[in-house]
Amino acid sequence: MPTPLIWELIKQLIRKPTTNCFPVKHHPGKITVTELINKVQDGEAEINAPVTVPEKFRGKITYDREKCIGCRLCIKVCPSRAIEFLPEDKKIKIRIDRCIFCSQCNDICPVNVLSMSEDFLLANEDRHAPELIVK
Repeated sequence: MPTPLIWELIKQLIRKPTTNCFPVKHHPGKITVTELINKVQDGEAEINAPVTVPEKFRGKITYDREKCIGCRLCIKVCPSRAIEFLPEDKKIKIRIDRCIFCSQCNDICPVNVLSMSEDFLLANEDRHAPELIVK
């Protein structure tokens, strides 16, 4: 006799995986994003309230290119190898898709050109998208 766990595993194997549309808590069934926007405008669906950023939040790295002296200390301390040196400019390039937001680069920079912003909506289906690269 199959146990409830086996039935649950069979259901998960057969069921098509889905995710919720981002701005709403629960996906209202099979609906396109355009239909969802129309439902929000008509008051039939509700958008989540904006998320408040906690104090000392470490979000997307910002970089002041003009003040950078090209010392490469940030590259040496980056555990995820998210920072690359651009020899032609003697500046750095930060790959946000690799960054683990540890802030070690920010802490070691002698001229404070790196800082952590409050930006946290960084998801993109293209890992090489321009908004995921800080130059």
